[in-house]
Amino acid sequence: MHISVRDYAAVQPFFATPKAALDEMGIDAIELEYFRDRSVYALDAPGGAKVSLATPADIDAFGRKCAQLGVKPSALLLHNNFAADDLDAEVDWVISCIKAAAQLGVRAVRIDAIMSTERDWPLDKRTQHFADCIARVLDANSGNEVQMGIENHGFQGNDPEFLDMVISKVGSPKLGVTIDTGNFYWRGYPLSRVHQIIEHFAPLCKHTHVKSINYPANIRETEREIGYEYGACASGLREGDIDILRVVKALREAGYNGDLCIENESIGGRHIADPKQVLLDDAAYLREIMQKTA
Repeated sequence: MHISVRDYAAVQPFFATPKAALDEMGIDAIELEYFRDRSVYALDAPGGAKVSLATPADIDAFGRKCAQLGVKPSALLLHNNFAADDLDAEVDWVISCIKAAAQLGVRAVRIDAIMSTERDWPLDKRTQHFADCIARVLDANSGNEVQMGIENHGFQGNDPEFLDMVISKVGSPKLGVTIDTGNFYWRGYPLSRVHQIIEHFAPLCKHTHVKSINYPANIRETEREIGYEYGACASGLREGDIDILRVVKALREAGYNGDLCIENESIGGRHIADPKQVLLDDAAYLREIMQKTA
C-alpha cells in the first residue's frame, strides 16, 4: 500500500501547486478528477489550472510531465451519471477515462454510484441499468487491466445491497468498490455497522477514499439521518471515529495493495483552524498506521 491524496486538497490556496502539496505531505501519489472536457488538474501550476487528456498525444505529454515531477497518478475519478439524458455520450466519456488511465498506467478509476433517478427507480431497475452501463464500458476496454471501483457515494451508493447486486450482475474481476471510509457513517449507519460493512467489501476493494467524522459519543451507535451535522463533524483521521487501523488491517488481509487516498472534507469547515496542518497530519497518521500493519 501507499498514501495518496485527492486533487481537490492539493489545489487549495495554502499550497503553491499540487506538486508542492505532495512534497509537503511527504507523498508522491495523487488521485485526479477526469473532467467532462477530458482534462485534469495541472500538477505544477497554481490556481487549479488544467491540462488536456483529450488525445493520445496529450496523455503521453502528461505522462512525461508526471515522470519529470516524480508524481504518480494513483487513480482517476469520475462524477458520472448513468441516468444522464444522453446516455451514449456519458458512457463514451467513461470509456475515454478508462483508456486514458490505461495509457498513463493508472491502476484504478473511481466510478460514481449516484444517478439522477436513484430515488425514483426501484432497486432492481437501478442495479440492472447500472450493471448494463458498466458492461458497455468493460466491453470497450477489454484490452486493458484498469480496475473500476464504484464508490459508496450518496444515497444509492451507500446501500450495501445496491453495491453487491451491481457487482454480482456484472461478474467481472475488474469491477469492485472504491471504499470510502467515512461515507457509510455519513449515511447514518451506527459506527459498529460501518466497520462491518467496510470489512464485507474489503475483498472487493479497488481503490479507497480515507476520511473520518467525529460525532458526539452518545450518537455514534445510533441510526442518524443522512449527512447529520456533517459540516460540523467532519474531521481529520486522527480525531475521527473510524478505526483506520482496523480498516487498513482488513484491507491488507483481503489482499489489497493499492493506495490509501486522503479525502479530508473537513478542511473547508469553519471548525478547522489550520486545514493545511490537518492534511499534513493525515499523511503522518497514515504512515504510522501502515508501519503498524506492515
